[in-house]
Amino acid sequence: MSFKEQKHLSPLEREIYSWQVDVDGFGLDGQEKLKNATVMISRCGGLGGVVAYELAAAGVGKMILAHAGNIKPSDLNRQLLMTREKIGHSRMHSIERRLKELNPDLEIHACPENISSKNADILVQQADVVVDAAPLFEERYAMNDAAVRHRKPMIECAVFSLESHITTIWPGKTPCLRCLYPEKSTTWKRRFPVFGAVSGSLGSLAAMEVIKLIGGFGKPLLNVLLTYDLSDVSFRRYKIHRDPSCSVCSQLE
Repeated sequence: MSFKEQKHLSPLEREIYSWQVDVDGFGLDGQEKLKNATVMISRCGGLGGVVAYELAAAGVGKMILAHAGNIKPSDLNRQLLMTREKIGHSRMHSIERRLKELNPDLEIHACPENISSKNADILVQQADVVVDAAPLFEERYAMNDAAVRHRKPMIECAVFSLESHITTIWPGKTPCLRCLYPEKSTTWKRRFPVFGAVSGSLGSLAAMEVIKLIGGFGKPLLNVLLTYDLSDVSFRRYKIHRDPSCSVCSQLE
């Protein structure tokens, strides 16, 4: 993946990111790629909020964030960008405030809506990488379909109870979400059991997948589905394949 490196690191930024710049294969070139990259995240709750926070800390230059509604008490066990004193107020306002406190240089395009077929294209096409952290299949399908149409790599991640799964989708090279799940689950509900620590663990992994894609180093989870269960800390890697009859990505090369 290539990015136009238009902005260079300031002396302060070189110091802020000095520890990660020392990572083999990343360096100053990788850090400038982060600074010039745009990442779109669907939902910034327990999972997506940690993705956004870690990417802000890592020095991603711009984020497009989609998340609707006002803060509820039940958000607070896992949505680390929300605070108790802001219950009843806009989630997106809280997300922006918390991220800018961490990284004042971060540019944020805030969309106080959830992803849908109506807004997915306009949001996804502006990004270099997209992250699907939405709980509902309607949102996940809309983002996947837009990512395939615009050939944008997408990190697909989800949690349930103590379990997590993640894969990196590269349209035309890997299975898309509809290859893996041709039809949405009829048993999936908006509210589901989960610990914030489980969401946080996967959010960090998803953020690292984004950083690897943008920085052009390491081995992203292409054609691999990683799952883990924190009840016994067991991890599994599954080889996954494109569906030649997929209704969304089968025509891509």
